[in-house]
Amino acid sequence: MNEIIAPHALIIGGGIAGPLAGLGLARIGVSSTIYEAYPAGDAGGAWMTVAVNGLAAMRELGVHAAAQAAGFPSEIIELYSGTGKRLGAVPIGGRLDDGTVTHTVKRTDLCRCLADAARAQGIAVEHGKRLVDLDQDASGVTARFADGTTARGSVLIAADGVHSRVRGLIDPAAPTARYTGMGNLGGFAPGAAAALTRGDAYRMVFGKRAFFGYVAAPGGDVWWFANPPSERELAREDLAATDWRARLIYLFEDDRGPMLDLVRATPGKLTCANQYDVARVPTWQRGRVVLIGDAAHAASPSSGQGVSMAAEDAVALAACITAHGPSTAALAAFVAARRARTERVVAHGRRFAATKTAGPVGRVIRDLVLPHVFKRQEKSSGRESMAWLYQHREPAAQRA
Repeated sequence: MNEIIAPHALIIGGGIAGPLAGLGLARIGVSSTIYEAYPAGDAGGAWMTVAVNGLAAMRELGVHAAAQAAGFPSEIIELYSGTGKRLGAVPIGGRLDDGTVTHTVKRTDLCRCLADAARAQGIAVEHGKRLVDLDQDASGVTARFADGTTARGSVLIAADGVHSRVRGLIDPAAPTARYTGMGNLGGFAPGAAAALTRGDAYRMVFGKRAFFGYVAAPGGDVWWFANPPSERELAREDLAATDWRARLIYLFEDDRGPMLDLVRATPGKLTCANQYDVARVPTWQRGRVVLIGDAAHAASPSSGQGVSMAAEDAVALAACITAHGPSTAALAAFVAARRARTERVVAHGRRFAATKTAGPVGRVIRDLVLPHVFKRQEKSSGRESMAWLYQHREPAAQRA
């Protein structure tokens, strides 16, 4: 009864990493089913960056064009102090060989285009399937869900995010999500772009009390985010009860820039979530079960690499399964291929996040030092200094 006749993967998590993994497997002829805990359409989040290394991986998966069409190009980040001083600018990865640059996209739109691509490949997605347990034997893995149902596959791919259930199932001593000391919220200010310059640039402000970023979107809206600091991780009820518009107005009232105008112009209720990353995860794999994406290596959103790391994972996983079949050897090879790079990205995101919450002395030092850092990068080419991040390409498997 437990024998698996043809290779089939169980994918836990239907956000971003899960569909990308399914698409990678489909291209090498391995079927999969995605199990998502939340109802259909509940993507959450505001907007995100898909860097050029992520778009290169998506090209191998056949979804780069759809991802680009869902967003708009963003080539550079300009950084300012809360006094209005321009600290410098950094490129967001340069260009691919076909001219493609980093893109900005709403999370809901990206999730929708990935779900559409998965359906087009015949990948089934089941919603309302919250994993509670799993077990495995020599021939496969059985997943057990809160609704009493089960599913069986050759391997189980855990794409269940920063608060991964599977991470704790395969290693009870695994680290949990680590609070970064900040919240994360964003919004869309209609028609506010007229007062801004160059639509391909993010502007990010190290305010006196908090960090703020914004970008002009085609059509005239401004997409923005803010990282309000908090020494303690806020409980869900505290997050829901806080008047975040009033909170942001207080946080940025002493800073120069359009922050207050953008916050005031944004309609609807503003909601905030705690921001997390995950320290080094010792165990990514146990037998026929493997973690990918944020479940294995959640970087702070400050890295701008969450989507891109998930896309690279999907390409690498497909290549390893092509070489070894849907087996423990394939999953072990995937971990060996991806661990060092993703841990470096997590550390990179953690360092940048720390600059957002500097104290009074740290702010002064940061605002004095950063212009010199950026000038040196300009002389040596900022793109070259970050080549390790943006120019990386995972070797792709041959398509089935």
